[in-house]
Amino acid sequence: MTAAAADTLRLLTERGETLAVAESLTGGLVAAELTSVPGASRAFRGSVTAYATGLKQRLLGVDPVLLAERGAVDPEVAAQMAAGVRAALGADWGVATTGVAGPDPQDGQAVGTVYVAVCGPAGRSRSGGEVRALRLNGSREEIRKESVRSVLELLADELTANARAQDTEQNGGN
Repeated sequence: MTAAAADTLRLLTERGETLAVAESLTGGLVAAELTSVPGASRAFRGSVTAYATGLKQRLLGVDPVLLAERGAVDPEVAAQMAAGVRAALGADWGVATTGVAGPDPQDGQAVGTVYVAVCGPAGRSRSGGEVRALRLNGSREEIRKESVRSVLELLADELTANARAQDTEQNGGN
């Protein structure tokens, strides 16, 4: 269990909000990290591991034209995965990971190319969604672990920014 997972779940629980996860290259590691935290069920709804490209379309609603034109390793694919899992599992927040852990390039993308995304409730995240591009080095295992850490960090950043924005709104914009 990492502090990032515990902190993220604490923030979600305090807010009475829930989380769903869509994973590709991480293959369930994000869900495993979250569920290693005691009490995770208060905020964690579930996950979809859509490793095969076709599952991203069928289970998460990713645009098939986008997948055909750009492949699965793309920032918009990550954003659509996060939005899709949020809708499919009925969560307040959705996060997603897609990328290339190796050993070989995929869809014209180099090993270590990763996109992590978060999609929050309308009007409650900075932009309704956020995608972070990563260029990671290391072994397959290291790339996958860093992807887990990065997506949890992105969600924590969104939750924190959202909390600050709500505080500002409640205090008259000051």
